[in-house]
Amino acid sequence: MRGLFITFEGPDGSGKTTQIQLLKQHLETRGYEAILTREPGGTVISEKIRSIILDRAHTEMDPVAEALLYAASRAQHVAELILPNLEKGKTVICDRFVDSSIVYQGYGRKLGESVRIINDIAIRGCMPDATFLLKVDPALLMSRRPEAEMDRLDLEKLEYHQAVYNGYLALEEQYPGRITGIDASRGIEAISRDICNSIDRLIDGGKR
Repeated sequence: MRGLFITFEGPDGSGKTTQIQLLKQHLETRGYEAILTREPGGTVISEKIRSIILDRAHTEMDPVAEALLYAASRAQHVAELILPNLEKGKTVICDRFVDSSIVYQGYGRKLGESVRIINDIAIRGCMPDATFLLKVDPALLMSRRPEAEMDRLDLEKLEYHQAVYNGYLALEEQYPGRITGIDASRGIEAISRDICNSIDRLIDGGKR
């Protein structure tokens, strides 16, 4: 049986990394082998593309070039890591996936439906079974992060990050069966409990 594909979305600093680790531990207690990965990245080639995309020195990068680079990184990631592990019955948990491109380039860069089109090619029909959107006000997160820790996209103005966040909220409304919005301003344990309970319902409901 095909494995479970779970993705996490939300602004940088919303706590995705912590919640991914906690979900992995929970799944392992239930006997599931979980592979952790991230985007952009996850493979040697994809990580090299990541370094180009996020380099703070590349301020001249064209939005279309940016979107195509993300899609290229994702295509390699899906082909080399995600699909092979899902076909082996393993659970794959990914920090960001196609929803990130739709909101960061589609909404943030205002490229619209072109982002969906190029990513339809990249993902080859491989969509998450469940996506958790960790929701925190981007203005609050930006005020907490030192500039020295920010990558090229992090350094964009607040208006850009607000457009991205609004894109996430739109996707949550558009795909309520897949995307679960989580109030990430709460404590770590409360957030983890909501996520684990949601996955338990998915598993126990007979889908996996």
